[in-house]
Amino acid sequence: MSELIISVSGLRGVVGENLTPEIAARFVAAFAAELPLGPIVIGRDGRPSGPMLCDAIHAMLVATGRDVLDAGPAATPTIGVLVRSLKAAGGVQVSASHNPPQYNGLKLFSGEGRVIPAAAGEKVIARFRRGEAAWAAAAQLGSVHQLSDTTTAHWEMIRACVDVPAIRARRFKVLLDANHGAGGVMGRRLLDELGCQATLLGKTPDGLYDHPPEPTAENLRSVLDQVRAVGADVGFCQDPDADRLAIIDGNGRYIGEEATLAIVVEHLLRETPGPVVTNCSTSRMSETIALRHGVPFFRSAVGEANVVDEMLRRGAVIGGEGNGGVIDPRVVLVRDSFIGMAMVLSAMTRRDCTMSELADELPRYAMHKDKVTLPKEKLAAGLAALERHFADATRDKLDGLRLDWPGRWLLIRASNTEPIVRLMSEAGTAAEAERLCREAGEVCARL
Repeated sequence: MSELIISVSGLRGVVGENLTPEIAARFVAAFAAELPLGPIVIGRDGRPSGPMLCDAIHAMLVATGRDVLDAGPAATPTIGVLVRSLKAAGGVQVSASHNPPQYNGLKLFSGEGRVIPAAAGEKVIARFRRGEAAWAAAAQLGSVHQLSDTTTAHWEMIRACVDVPAIRARRFKVLLDANHGAGGVMGRRLLDELGCQATLLGKTPDGLYDHPPEPTAENLRSVLDQVRAVGADVGFCQDPDADRLAIIDGNGRYIGEEATLAIVVEHLLRETPGPVVTNCSTSRMSETIALRHGVPFFRSAVGEANVVDEMLRRGAVIGGEGNGGVIDPRVVLVRDSFIGMAMVLSAMTRRDCTMSELADELPRYAMHKDKVTLPKEKLAAGLAALERHFADATRDKLDGLRLDWPGRWLLIRASNTEPIVRLMSEAGTAAEAERLCREAGEVCARL
């Protein structure tokens, strides 16, 4: 990674190379200058570089006259809840999500407790690049306040969404793999409140990951065995900032991240029918379930802020992304592994079924991902060639180029950082999904 990645929702980089305390502080100062008056909540995942970056951010905010509400190690959705419950002007989560330990980053929250929308993010980027800062006089300096309770507000929001006594009566055995990220803080509280017999792996938020941080099947091989070994009814696995959730059933089978949202959608629509929103790279499972329940389904461009914008526009009862990111507007407009866990346990309780049974009833599709080299100057020609080649498909240019057929789809999106296009497909079989990506790659290679 040669350059800092800056987006409308924040930034991400390698600590000591392109992400320094100075850059982090200046970026947050630009963000604060765009916010109304009021304190700013700061949290972090468990990465060892987190405290250092937070110290720099605290100093910058105090110097610009802002009060800081320091949440310490906390999950990204928890920061969203705290911003709203404490009536803060905004918030910052110091995290690089699923990236390796040498990375860190910033995610920005508006006063509504959501990732800031694109228009607001563009203003922050412009101010950051201009290098503007508004220093406070000595009498107007801010101060830092350590929050003593970061979990109650989040728990209260979740508790209102599920039948807590019914779940408690089941005494589920649950294994939670927080993998030394921030998820163990709220995860322990949630599982205790729901009466679960909980086994926590990596509960200390110190960033000393037991396995690579992205909760994929390959990275979770050791956890699959531990779910079986402790006799858990279900295994829950989080990424370092706990906004993503992957699931393992009681047999040690990886159910995955794509299935997480679909399971929650199925459960919620049985009780609260309403519109559903996912991004355009999420599995068709949620769409199929929504149509089965007779409710509207909508797609957004890729990106959490885009999903939230579309959810608000459509009045969605549930939304999210296929990376295990459940967004329940009753709790917080942020991807939230904790409401995901609570809803899965609620589904197992209400229907008196196992995790395996919930997974087995999902619509069955196979996904495939690939990439192909394509310089930016050839991108327009490449997309046009793909449209001609797949002329029988329904075309959608919401985000890149999406081509749809009954039961299958193909998405082509250009990378923001490399001269490549990313290919993603889904079909009824793995072979068909792979064929779609291969055929698209061959078209691009002929340019």
